[in-house]
Order: sequence, then C-alpha cells, then structure tokens
Amino acid sequence: MAISLFDMLKIGIGPSSSHTVGPMLAAYRFATGLKAAELLSQVARVEVQLFGSLGATGKGHGTGPAVILGLEGHKPERIDPAIVAPRRKEILDTQRLALLGEHEVPFHERQDLIYHKRKSLPYHPNGMSFTVFDENGHVIREQTYYSVGGGFVVNEDAAGADRIVEDSTSLPYKFKTAADLLRLCREHGMSIAEIMFANEQVWRPQEEIRKGILDIWQVMRECVQNGIRNEGILPGGLKVRRRAAALYQSLKAHDRQDLISPSLSALDWVNLYALAVNEENAAGGRMVTAPTNGAAGIIPAVLHYYVEFCPGADDDGVIRFLLTAAAIGILFKENASISGAEVGCQGEVGSACAMAAAGLTAATGGTPEQIENAAEIGMEHHLGLTCDPIGGLVQVPCIERNAIAAVKAINAAIMASRGNGEHFVSLDKVIRTMRQTGADMLDKYKETSRGGLAVNIIEC
Repeated sequence: MAISLFDMLKIGIGPSSSHTVGPMLAAYRFATGLKAAELLSQVARVEVQLFGSLGATGKGHGTGPAVILGLEGHKPERIDPAIVAPRRKEILDTQRLALLGEHEVPFHERQDLIYHKRKSLPYHPNGMSFTVFDENGHVIREQTYYSVGGGFVVNEDAAGADRIVEDSTSLPYKFKTAADLLRLCREHGMSIAEIMFANEQVWRPQEEIRKGILDIWQVMRECVQNGIRNEGILPGGLKVRRRAAALYQSLKAHDRQDLISPSLSALDWVNLYALAVNEENAAGGRMVTAPTNGAAGIIPAVLHYYVEFCPGADDDGVIRFLLTAAAIGILFKENASISGAEVGCQGEVGSACAMAAAGLTAATGGTPEQIENAAEIGMEHHLGLTCDPIGGLVQVPCIERNAIAAVKAINAAIMASRGNGEHFVSLDKVIRTMRQTGADMLDKYKETSRGGLAVNIIEC
C-alpha cells in the first residue's frame, strides 16, 4: 500500500475527520456510484445507518449534516463551511434531498438517518451503511463503509483486508517501519523528507508537490487567523466560550503572561495557535486534518512556532517539516491507528505530537536518528490517552489537549536535538505498544462518550 502526504494531511471541515470528513466522503462515493451505475433516477428513498462511535457521538460530531451534504455531491476539501447549517435546515424544513444535486427524493431525517448508539459493525467502530429503495420499496443498492480515522474511508471489502486504503502504486523507496526509514536514509544518503519527496513524485511533479504543501500551510495559517478573529460560544450545547481572540489581544499587550515566565512567552503563542485551530474545528470551520481533526491544532501550532521563533525559517523548512511529519504519520497509520474510536486519543493527539516533533526536528536540521527519537518521545508520553469527549463534542478536553501536546512536541524536538539519536526505546516499539494499549482499552474510553470525563464531569 502507498500513502501520500496529501492523504495524511487533508483539507476539510470540522469538527471531526472520522465523524465529519470521512462520512461526507463515504456519502459522496455512494451517490457517485449510483450515478455511474445509472441507478440515480430509480431512487425513491435513501436510508443511512450510523453504527458504533458514529452512532454514539455522531450528533455532536456533525455526522448527520456531513452525510446529507455528501449525498448531495459535496466533498470535504471543496465545501464552503458556511453553507452546511443553512442547507441542512432547508432539507429538514422541506424534507427533500437532492442526490448529487440532480435527483430529488423525500428525506425525513428522523426516519432516514438512524443513529445506533449501542450497535457496532465488524472491523471498525466507525461503520455506516447506505441503502436506496425504488418506488416499490425494493432495495436498489446497499453499501457499507468504514471511516477508519483521519478522513480515510474504506468499503467492506477493504475493511476485511485490515482496513487499509487500497493503493498499489509502486514507490521508489518503500518503508513500513521507522527502522526501514532509517535504513533507507543511511543506504542512500538521504533525509526522511527527501525520501518522502521522491515517493510523492510517483503521483505529482515536483513543483506541484511543493505548491500543494505550501497550500496546506496556507490553509493552516488561515485557520489560525480565523480562530483569532472569531469570538463567542461554540455550538453544541456545552456553552464553551472561544478564548483565542482574547488571548491574542492579551499577548499583543504583553501583560499578564509575563507574570509566569517571560523566557517562556513563546509557548503562550503556541497555545494560542493550537487553541485557534481547534476552536475553528469545533465550530465546523475549514482546516487541515493533521492527521485527524481532533488533533488538528498540534502541527499548525508547532509549524507556526518554527516560522515565528526559529532563526532561518523559510518555505524549504516548512516543506521539510510537513514531508517528515507525513512520513511519521504513515508509520502510525500502517502499524497502529490514528482513530480515536479504535485506540483512544493516543492515536490522534499522540500521533500528531510525534509528527510535529519529528517535523520540527527536521526543519531545524536534525538527523534522521534525531527525528526518529523526537517522534518516539512525543508518542511515548501519550500512551494510554483516552478519548472521552464531553457531550460527544470535539471541545472538552480536546481543544486544550492540542495546546498541551504542541508544547510537548517542541520539548520532544529539543530533547532529541540535544542528543545524537541514540535512545532506549525505538519508535517502532512505541507504535506497537500504542496499538496494543488501544486494543486493551475499554470501548467506553474510545470516542463513545460513555467513560472518563464524558460521564464524570458533573461529579468534577
């Protein structure tokens, strides 16, 4: 299997890659499949069933609107977040849905969009099924999909093949483990970023790769700016107040933060960057899945730190950062999981922390060994982290968790850069441990909102 940087770092909308981006894409694929099979005109009714974590927390994660708009032909990377709420309301009011914007059918959300809060499908907790019927009530087509984390979607056949996105592209530098990556770097005298860049060229020319990476960086920057501008209460019912705008004004004024430690004031800005991104994500804004929406603030925050606070930072460094981060993300995707519903938040925030730590180390001139060490440090200290969103919303503790992990990533990069790359526990062993820990973790701690803070908040 081959995974591109542009698979690991997708442009999409909030609040969740597995619960919003993935279901929208699955719905879009199902609808386009109907058209390709010339079945669209025969459809008289469509039914969507959401299972496992999608059923348990889908309402708080925006799964319903995502599925509806996907069926209407919208894709996560292209949709304007501003149209989601009004179009969903229009569909609710009229009880009509336009498949791919072409074929209108009745749609009664309470009847046709079913959340199974306690029922799961095989292979992965984020399962969903789509069924369409003709005017006589006969099934025309049905399909099951799994949203396996980070916006990756597979059908039932691929799910049975270990839930991997099928891409048989032959890469010049194949790697599955961190040990493979380090060996390739030694044998060819290349950096991890150069290995990734060479592999990316099987899909795109060099200039398109560079432009695409810098476009991703631009979306990250815009997301931070939007987070700084927007104020008010986040949607969903918890009445969480957005803090990024006020924090930005406070930092510009150089006031109370200096009471703690002026020498660490850069970390105040890192906190700001992460909070801004994840508040935008929680509000359903446009952002980059990196590698998931729940952990989307970590890489942008650390990348902003690189650009704003590291001497000699430039676009080439940004490209090295994101190429390297993507390589580390691929290791987690292939050997464990980046899905909170599968392995808990260690798979989301932990993976993102490792990716950011590796990226910063690479951008500032670290060796492949130091990069691997930084990623290992970043992941090791997130092992066992549960996914327990209060109210099924990607808000508490998710938003602050990104800020804490971004600071951890910077410290991991600093620690690794002060050494020679030699360390006791390898990244591969930590990734394997993360997968085993996730398998042992009770389901109530894996994005179901049935354990942890999600149920103890009243007592706290």
